[in-house]
Parts: sequence; structure tokens; C-alpha cells
Amino acid sequence: MPDAEKRRHLVRAVAASAIGTTIEWYDFFLYGVAAATVFPQKFFPGSDPFYSTLASFSTLFVGFAARPLGAALFGHFGDRVGRKALLIITMMMMGISTVGIGLVPSYEVIGIWGAVLLTIGRVFQGLSVGGEWSGSVLMAGEWADPKRRGFTTSFAQFGAPAGMVLANGALALVTMVTTDQQFLDWAWRVPFLASIALVFVGMYIRIGVLETPVFTKLKARGAVAKAPLVEVVRKNWREIMLTALLRTGQQVEFYIFTTYIITYATQQLGFSRGLILSFVMLQALLSSMFILLCGHLSDLYGRRRIVAIGCLVMTVYPFIYFGLLDTRSTPLVFLAILFALPLHDLQYGPQAAFIAESFPGSLRYSGSSLGYQLASITAGGPAPI
Repeated sequence: MPDAEKRRHLVRAVAASAIGTTIEWYDFFLYGVAAATVFPQKFFPGSDPFYSTLASFSTLFVGFAARPLGAALFGHFGDRVGRKALLIITMMMMGISTVGIGLVPSYEVIGIWGAVLLTIGRVFQGLSVGGEWSGSVLMAGEWADPKRRGFTTSFAQFGAPAGMVLANGALALVTMVTTDQQFLDWAWRVPFLASIALVFVGMYIRIGVLETPVFTKLKARGAVAKAPLVEVVRKNWREIMLTALLRTGQQVEFYIFTTYIITYATQQLGFSRGLILSFVMLQALLSSMFILLCGHLSDLYGRRRIVAIGCLVMTVYPFIYFGLLDTRSTPLVFLAILFALPLHDLQYGPQAAFIAESFPGSLRYSGSSLGYQLASITAGGPAPI
């Protein structure tokens, strides 16, 4: 393939990766923000606020528990059928489940069945995200020059804070134009229902992307694994476990800084929901740029070195973070929130390339996906609880 054509396909693959993950994470994070602000009152009313919040975060955890299942399922077929097809399927699943959540009647209409339907929708969100991440990373990384793979795959990581900006921004906008009662009655549903428009955009972009050169060559040589999930667990179990541990050290911080902070700052510190959502959104905007920088730094200085520096920073910063929050000073709270995610991104930015490069091409979707998503059980889901 001529260099110019290859570059064109690379740009389209990176765009599909970044935009697709942004939409997927918009849907996933939308639930997290709503779990902290809306669901305790709408689906778990009548009990102590602490227990209502705990129950709400428990449904949040269900989505995390489903992510490794999605990783196993979609990882298997991603290594058997190809990266592109699975990315289209995961996006369709996410869009349908998010719109479904936006249509669930509240407790006062159907009682506990509202929470049950909410949980089912969250399970399908988790399955979708579980299969989405590796496909997006491989779509970008397997088209990229290995010398720039850290930067290229960081665009898939970029989707997380970008999706958070959209999710928080949508809820913040709805909060601004409605009263508190209107927000709780119906307006919180609007960002969930609006997801369908974003999904159509993502589908249009992904359908136009070619399959990656790595998978195309594997298929041409007849080297596609027959049972990739079984093979990767048997041959690369150590890499899977190390990936899960690498992610555990990073993901706890992520969900404290993005989900738990909304509950802590509003219920314990007394700040308004709109103000904290704005702070978190600005944090995510800064993070989206810093992720790309960290991915680039990993190309220059090595993935291991940049991730290790990020780990060291995060042994100190959480103490500073809560110290600043507990002053209840608005400027200090803003600074604590603003810099939390960008400092965390020293680990997160290089992760995509670091993890994908740990597995052979024929087992890469299954191995990277399974290791990455296992941390949802050890870290992401339990952290806010």
C-alpha cells in the first residue's frame, strides 16, 4: 500500500478510535454522574441518604462487573472475526442500552422494578465497554508506526475524558436550564436519550474504516487463532494478571476523581452539584490534552518509565487532594480537582500501547481486553462504594 494511502487510513482509524470511544464513554460516564446525583432519589427513595447512595453505586458496580464478560466475549470474536466488526456491534449495544436507561420509569411509578431495569441496562453498558476498548486501541495501534504507537493509541484513551466532558456538560446544561425539581422529574433523562444521535455519528465513521493490516495479514496466512480466549489464558496468563494489576493502581484514582468526588463534594462539603460538575468537566478537558502528551512522552522515553513516574506521583497526590478538598475553600477545591486527572494520566496515557504490545497479534484483542477489564472488578466498581 502506498505511504499516502496508508497515512489516510491511519488518520481515519485514529479518528474512528477517538470519536468512537468518546461516545462509548459518554454513555458509560453519564450513568456514573447520574448514580451520584439522581438515582438515589429517583430509584432508591425513602431511606437514609447514605444507604440510597450506596445502593445507587451498587448498580454502578454491576456495569463494572460485566466489563470482563464483555472483554471475554468480544475479545474472542475480535481475534476470530476482526477488529472492525466488533467495534460496530459494541457501539450499537451501548446506544440501545443507554437510551433504554433514559426511559426507565422511576420508583414511584413501578417500584423496585425501576432499579431492576436500571441494573439490566447497566449490565449491557458494561458488556459494550468491555469489548470496546481493545478494539479501538488495536484499530489505531495496528495501523500506526511502532515508533509513534504510544501517541497514536493515546487517542483511544483520549475518549475517556472527552466522553466525561460531554456527559458532565450535558447534565450541567440541563441543570442550568431547569429547576432542581424539573431536573429530578424528567430533565436528567434528556442526555441519555440524546445518546442515539451520537451513536449514529460514530457508526458512520466506523463503517468507513478498513480492517487493520495486522489482522488482514493473519487472515491471509491462515494464522487466525481458533480459540483465542482459551489460548491467551493458557499462554499469556501472566501478562493478563500484570495488566489487571497495572490497571488497578490507576483505576481506583480515576473513579475517585471523577465519580466519588461528586457525592463527596456535594453531600459532605456542601458545594452545589452544578459547580462540582463544572470543575470535573474542566478537569477532564485538561486531561484530554495531557493524555496525548503522556502518550507522546512514552514514545520518547519508554512506556515503563512514564507509567512508573505516574505511580510515584499518585502515592503522594491523594493526600494533597483530600487535604485541599477539606478546606472547603472554593479556589483550593478547584485546584485539587483540576490537576487530579492530568497527574493520573502519566499512567493512563501510555497504557494502551503498553498493554497491547504485551500480547501477540493473533491473541491481542482477547488478552489486552481481558487484562484491562479485570481491573473493573478489583478497582473501578468498588472505588466509589
